[in-house]
Amino acid sequence: MELFSKPAVGGIIEKNISGIDYILIQDRYKDDAKAELGLIEIPAGKIREFENIFDCLRREIWEETGLHVTYIEGENETIIYEANGYKVLNYTPFSCSQNIQGEYPIMVQTFICKANGELLKQTNETKNIRWVSLNQLQQLIESNENDFYPMHVVTLKKYLKYKIK
Repeated sequence: MELFSKPAVGGIIEKNISGIDYILIQDRYKDDAKAELGLIEIPAGKIREFENIFDCLRREIWEETGLHVTYIEGENETIIYEANGYKVLNYTPFSCSQNIQGEYPIMVQTFICKANGELLKQTNETKNIRWVSLNQLQQLIESNENDFYPMHVVTLKKYLKYKIK
């Protein structure tokens, strides 16, 4: 039987308070991923069949954090093409990662976004949902990148390089 990777979307949720940039991180607590318990991650999840990737990002962020997405970088440049019974969404994410070895065959397309609302304390998939400054994030990654979910490490390093010049 042929097996396939699972498409997913992730969000780097930004906010600025008094001139300091923050992003949202959380600790991973998924019942079906015991080996990854407690790893630091960004909100992410699998795309349902025929689900618009931006709708999925909004759903996953709301389910995992309680926040409502107000802006997704690049969404306004999306092109929808329809022909021969197909409706195709063409978009450019900030970063893409594919797991090619390990426990879970997943591909995550990550977008930079903004959201508002009240943070949940925890969900059935996450705990310790919190805002960290970019300096704190950089220190966390530099001190022990193995504390992070592997699918997000390179994306977060790329984001830091993009934001901290």
